Amino acid sequence: MTNFVTLDDFDHRLLARVRRNNLEPARVTAEAVGLSESAVLRRLRRLRAEGVIRADVAMIDPARVEPRIVLHVLVEMNTQDRKVMDGFQARMRASSEVQGCWDVTGPTDYLVTVAVRSMAEYEAFGIRELTPDKGVRSYQSMIVIREVVGFDPARAVLGR
Repeated sequence: MTNFVTLDDFDHRLLARVRRNNLEPARVTAEAVGLSESAVLRRLRRLRAEGVIRADVAMIDPARVEPRIVLHVLVEMNTQDRKVMDGFQARMRASSEVQGCWDVTGPTDYLVTVAVRSMAEYEAFGIRELTPDKGVRSYQSMIVIREVVGFDPARAVLGR
């Protein structure tokens, strides 16, 4: 079970700033949120230690790196057996094609985002990962034509 962390207004302001730019100098952040530079650094260290800030990462624009076909795949499992579900989740985590995977409610068990260089590569992924012997009953693929709104950490809701 997740242990929730109590956050005050300063913590929320800090998180909003690092969500937009985690490389912003502490002195700039401190001035913007109304704390001293040392208080900002201490709070950020605590937020990382408590797991509120899970990682400091770079967001890469895949369109600038190499051409990709992005698909959203709705996966329905043929069983709710925990061992089968855990195995599927482990395979999704290990697959280089999988950009995201969510356990969801409704008639679909998983929403998987896949990025591949070609439809042949997607077909190979499907044959390798989305077959009945892997616990998959069926799947439906939706090819992304264009991104309208992508993940933007600054837009992510933080309960405020």
